[in-house]
Amino acid sequence: MTMRIWPGRPYPLGATWDGVGVNFALFSQHASAVDLCLFRDEGDTDESATIRLTERTDQVWHCYLPDARPGQFYGYRVHGPYEPQLGHRFNPAKLLIDPYAKAITGAIKWSSDLFAYKVGETLDDLEPDPDNSAGGVPKSVVIDSAFTWGDDGPLNVPYNRTIIYECHVKGMTMRHPDVPPELRGTYLGLCSAPMLEYFQSLGVTALELLPIHQHVIDRHLAERGLTNYWGYNSIGFFAPDVRYATRGLGNQVDEFKTMVKTLHAAGLEVILDVVYNHTGEGNHLGPTLSMKGIDNAAYYRLEPWDPRFYTDFTGTGNSLNMQHPRTIQLVMDSLRYWVEEMHVDGFRFDLAPVLARELYDVDKLSAFFDIMHQDPTLARVKLIAEPWDVGPGGYQVGNFPVRWTEWNGQYRDAVRKFWRGEPGQVSEMASRLAGSSDIFSRSDRGVYASINFITAHDGYTLRDLVSYEQKHNEANGEDNEDGHNDNLSRNWGVEGETDDAAIVELRHRLMRSFLATLAFSQGVPMLAHGDERARTQWGNNNAYAQDNETTWVNWDLTEKQKELLAYTQKLIALRQAYPVLRRRHFFRGEAVPGSDHKDVTWIRPDGEELTGVDWRSVDAQILGMLIDGAATDEVDERGHAVGGETLLIVMNAGDMPVSFALPALDGPDEGENIWVIMVDTACDELPVVRKGVVAVEAHAVMLLRFGMDRRAPARDEQRREMPSVVEQHTL
Repeated sequence: MTMRIWPGRPYPLGATWDGVGVNFALFSQHASAVDLCLFRDEGDTDESATIRLTERTDQVWHCYLPDARPGQFYGYRVHGPYEPQLGHRFNPAKLLIDPYAKAITGAIKWSSDLFAYKVGETLDDLEPDPDNSAGGVPKSVVIDSAFTWGDDGPLNVPYNRTIIYECHVKGMTMRHPDVPPELRGTYLGLCSAPMLEYFQSLGVTALELLPIHQHVIDRHLAERGLTNYWGYNSIGFFAPDVRYATRGLGNQVDEFKTMVKTLHAAGLEVILDVVYNHTGEGNHLGPTLSMKGIDNAAYYRLEPWDPRFYTDFTGTGNSLNMQHPRTIQLVMDSLRYWVEEMHVDGFRFDLAPVLARELYDVDKLSAFFDIMHQDPTLARVKLIAEPWDVGPGGYQVGNFPVRWTEWNGQYRDAVRKFWRGEPGQVSEMASRLAGSSDIFSRSDRGVYASINFITAHDGYTLRDLVSYEQKHNEANGEDNEDGHNDNLSRNWGVEGETDDAAIVELRHRLMRSFLATLAFSQGVPMLAHGDERARTQWGNNNAYAQDNETTWVNWDLTEKQKELLAYTQKLIALRQAYPVLRRRHFFRGEAVPGSDHKDVTWIRPDGEELTGVDWRSVDAQILGMLIDGAATDEVDERGHAVGGETLLIVMNAGDMPVSFALPALDGPDEGENIWVIMVDTACDELPVVRKGVVAVEAHAVMLLRFGMDRRAPARDEQRREMPSVVEQHTL
């Protein structure tokens, strides 16, 4: 049968099924010709049909095939000059993935055919390679985007109620005994009933998923039997990775949508970790898989002194060219697609400063930020930046504009230094506890701007943070030279796992203290998956290549791990129950309406307010943070202020217990200064305190509430448990 070919339209880009036929549109500014190649099977080397695109509008090559249907495999061959010295790397022997493909068949099959040049030639003598790459390049797939969303819509959880849980789609479920085997490691496994129950019982409100865009497994990893487990090597900005689909090709889009819809129904937002700063095509010696062969000079930043080479702000070999309007369009179209078609609730941008580099420096007034801010679709989603890259001036914590939140690396470092016992950290710790106004207020943002975290996918787990002082990355096959060397960790006497009961108990106390610090800090907490259950990677602080039990969450827990999980659940419940722990605005250090006290007062062990000398003391390792109940800025649905409780947080990072005098406030009973201990990370005994002094154990956090809680039974002096979630949500 002769295939009918109509002119088609230049927009939208990509392959679009309209219920009758498929429109194909591909941007290339510098190409001399474009061939659309159709395939019958995903593994075919030779195309079943090749269609020369004769229509070109505004640098977009396009056609319409009324006989094409969803499920059609396709790719492109793009003609033009092979002149790397001028930035052009066209080679029609290489099949190319559509940058707008909504589905991609799978992993690439490595061979020299994937390279546009003859592998083995010297840099100055590189010539185009004539071998066909179609057998190793994944095919793009036409999809039918129809899906029954029902009444699904954005949850719009306020930042001050958001608890982010960073996790990996596969790693969360691969070892879960109650997830059906056929669902483990998949989108559907992540939204299965056992997982929903777990997330809800933990109390988190948003899942931040490590990259789920289709990505490239680096050749050097594949040849060593390893993989790019984290997925920070995208090749398809619109395509959910097929490796997380239960039934493989053709189902990844619907199964991703089903996951989002199911998580939403359970009250959980979905945030995607997205990698728009580079692609998996690598540097000037990397493979030609997509944009490098479609229009290298338009899509990538090239060195002006020699366009053979790529400007690398990412450490991965290339950087997307955010100076070109079509590249910006690609990123923006992708973001809108994931919001409008896939219903996600936000994004975490990997190496975000790369996207804001105009000529060279990071620019808060860059075109990228301007376009992001005016876009009505993105106005309703969460925007989180990883605010650093490897380029000059790449550390940009605090410099992003309004509407953006940021991973607060200074929070991470301050908390780690404080709890490993470094001297002179009290002042820094206070700033981080209070929401880091010194970092974020100058950009006219509120407390929400600080995404607080202690650990993340990159680096030690929480358990390893208190168990190792040296990285142990031998399994990565890089002679333990990869990963960070300065982890601000402490092993507390033994490197790695130990049977020493005293060290084990101390490490668990410190994990409880870390988690309590995270829960009680102003800002938005982010918990790395498995930290609540003392997950270990056995000292590997760069487990990006480990798709195995090193990175998969272990659901078989010891008693101490079960205790830590229960403790985390209670900490999160307390944060949600007490509005003063999750304010929307920064503290002012001034008296608030309805109280004679400051909104926040910093207390030393004798119960008095810290002075300038105290702040400068290098020996101080204990800190009290008194938050007045009137300092709550919570409002109900009608905008009325919600009352709060006065709380005291005490932290002792020293090696010895400290007697801490509780501030004398006007109590509910005449002549009594009543404080209720709600958390003590060193002890399970949680009595009512009437004597005005508490013993704060070494390496411990204590949370106290002033007066008998109006929501709790009066005179409950023997209370040993934290308030239940139900009890606390009477606010």
